[in-house]
Formats: sequence, structure tokens, C-alpha cells
Amino acid sequence: MRGFQLIVILLFALTAAGAPAQPAVDDASRAPSSPIAARQGADDDLAIASRIEDILAEIGPLTAVEVRVAGGVVTLGGTAAGADDIKRAETIANRVSGVVTVQNEISRDTDITASLTPTISQFEADMRSLLQSLPLLGVAAVIGLIIALAGYMLASVGSLWRWLMPNPFLAELAATAVRFASVLIGLVVGLNVLGATAILGGVLGGAGVVGIALGFAVRDTIENYVSSLMLSLRQPFRANDHVLIEGQEGRVVRLTSRATILMTLDGNHLRIPNSIVYKSVILNYSRNSERRFTFALGIDAEDDPIRAMSVGLAAINGLGVVLDSPKAVAVIEDVGDSNIILRFFAWVDQSRTDFLKGRSLAINVAAHALTSSGFALPEPIYRLRFDEKTPLPLAPFDTGEKSRSSKADVTKMQVDLDADTSPDTHVDVLVSEERQETGKGDLLDSSRPIE
Repeated sequence: MRGFQLIVILLFALTAAGAPAQPAVDDASRAPSSPIAARQGADDDLAIASRIEDILAEIGPLTAVEVRVAGGVVTLGGTAAGADDIKRAETIANRVSGVVTVQNEISRDTDITASLTPTISQFEADMRSLLQSLPLLGVAAVIGLIIALAGYMLASVGSLWRWLMPNPFLAELAATAVRFASVLIGLVVGLNVLGATAILGGVLGGAGVVGIALGFAVRDTIENYVSSLMLSLRQPFRANDHVLIEGQEGRVVRLTSRATILMTLDGNHLRIPNSIVYKSVILNYSRNSERRFTFALGIDAEDDPIRAMSVGLAAINGLGVVLDSPKAVAVIEDVGDSNIILRFFAWVDQSRTDFLKGRSLAINVAAHALTSSGFALPEPIYRLRFDEKTPLPLAPFDTGEKSRSSKADVTKMQVDLDADTSPDTHVDVLVSEERQETGKGDLLDSSRPIE
């Protein structure tokens, strides 16, 4: 058991020896590390006291400090203006050779005049220093302004940046970077002239912290700015393209550094932030002039659907607006309780035919051809059940003559195959006029490929 205790004590001693020494709280309270002399004479004490008093007499805030020395122990008394001065006196006393330790009994002087005098003196000294440095400060300011002005003038040469970077957004970004760099260089040179480059580190450090905070605060704006840059580099559409973006349909007016401007088919302006445009699925109707339309027609359940499809396709193919290639097709989409749903597919050239007009005309001729060939386009049938005890209102029985006569009139209708199906260009004209009026700030570039 005794051996175990010795091992524990040995480990504790090794741990204590290997542990790092604790730093001193203050240089003033640290005792001298030199060996203490075995004897200290009165002459030595007088020499120490005289040396400390001579030093303190040359320091304005410490002139009222009293010094007593006995056996190498220095006792400081009297008053000082502030806590820093009290610590300063103790530090000075500790540095004098022969001092064993210092007892600090200095009290703070609470007199208003004594407390304000050092502050006023320091302010006067700072003002004198400022007045003396005004010429140098003026020279530094002029040099910094000249450098910043030169950078701004260089950034304002738009033709230079457009020549270096054909993309207008990148040209604007480079010009902005030159302005920022010129201001920063002017500040650095000015501080170098003043000999205050240490201030620059603090300014840049503070600016970095502020920049991080602002980055979190305006991350949506930064995301929109980056999206604008990517859209200007990888353009997904051209001016006047008919697009569908995030459920919004219209023709592209222009692409700016903040948003994509559309002209809706109703003639209204629509502004979509570029951050939404960049992340959205974009449907471009203008990239391919050929576009397919579809519609459904129902026939009676007793009719022959194959023959009905042939009749409908023959009528659709007879239209000049429908393309021969790709061919129009028809399929049986569904078989209901009282009807059969046929779906027709056909293609039109949007450069010559308005999509909606061509589709409407195809629906009209297909329906007319089916009814003319004896196919019934069934109407919804509802089955009603009445209570036997409830008397039914009696009305003249409809023989259906009116219905049959109206169908006969439909059969006799002639389809106008020469109906105007040309594209509506009114929105195109509005877009062109606006682009001519507001040509600046547009990032769309027809020389770049569409991606």
C-alpha cells in the first residue's frame, strides 16, 4: 500500500513539472527573479529611493508619488490621477536594481482638476499633432483622389470594355471592379504616405465582417445578380421569342441585369426576376416553327371509330394550313358508356399559320365532316329517378323534329377553307417598338448561341 502511494505521488510530481507555467497577471506585480542580497545597507536604500524619485519626478502624472525604501522593500504612497498611473509607478519601481519587492499604497486623486488636467493636456497634444500633420494629410488625400479619379475615368470608357469583353454584362462588371480597385489602391497609397498602414488592416477586417453580414442579408439580390450573369453567358432565348416561364406566357422584350421582361399575349408587361428564370423550366415555342396541336371529338358508342378517324383525318388533311409532313394522325383515346372519344393530332407552321386559328379551323372541319357522314356527336345523358307517389308534370312530347332540323342545318353548312389563319403580329410589333425605344441595358446577344 505504501508503494502504491509513492507511485501516485511520483506521477503527480511529474504531471506538475510538465504542466505549463501560468502567465503572470501583470508585469508590475511580478517579483524580481534575481537573487535577493544577503545584506542591504542604508546607503543602498537611499540610492534606490533617490533613483525612483528622480524617475517619477520626470513623469507629470507621477510627481505626487511618495517613495520609502527599507531593506530593499519599496513602499509607494501619495496620489496619482488614474489607475493606469498607479500601475505605471509600480512597474517603474520594480525595474530599479536592488528592489526586493514593491508595496503599492498609492491612492487615486479624486480632485476634479487633477483628473481633468491629463486629459486636457493629451487633447491639446493631439490637436497640435493634427495641425502639424495637416499638410501631409492633404498630400495623402490628393494622391488618393487622383488614383481613384483615374480609375473612374478608365472605367467610364465603355467602348474599351465592350471591345475587351463582348458580353455587355461582363463589361459592366469589369468596369465596376476597376472602380472599386482604384478606390482601394488610392486608400492604401494615402495611408502609406501618412505612415498609418496599420489602420488599413483594421478597416479591411471590419469591412470583411460587414461584407459577410451584408452577404447573408442580401443573398437573394446576390443570387439574382449571379443568375443574370449566367443568363447573359448562356442565353436560353432570343428577343421576341414566344416563351412559357414559371407558368407565365409571353414574348421576350429584353433581358436586363435584374429581370427578364415579357410582353404577355394580352399586351401587358411582365417582369420576372432572373433568379427565377435561371432555375425555371423554360418552354420556347419560337425555336421550332412547326408545332403540333391536338383536340378530341366524341362519337356514338354504336359508330365505327376507325371509319370516323378516316373521315376526320381526310377533312383535316384537306386544309391548306395543316402540314403534309409530319402527317396528321388520330387515335381512340377512351371508350365510355355512351360514346367513344377520338383524339386528332396535326401540325402547322407557326411562321405562316396562327396556332390557335389553325386548331380552331381543324376542329370545325372535323366535326362537320363527321356529322355530314352520319356520325352522331353524342350529348351527355342523365338518368333521373322519381318517387312513384310524386305526380309528374305533363308536357307536350318533343318529337325531336327541332333537333333533327338543326342537325340538318349543320350538315348543310359550308366550311370556309379560305378563313384567315395568318399569325397575329400585333404583339410582335409592340415588342419591336419597345426594343427600339429602350435598346440600352439589354443583355440579349444574337451572336451568342442559344443553350
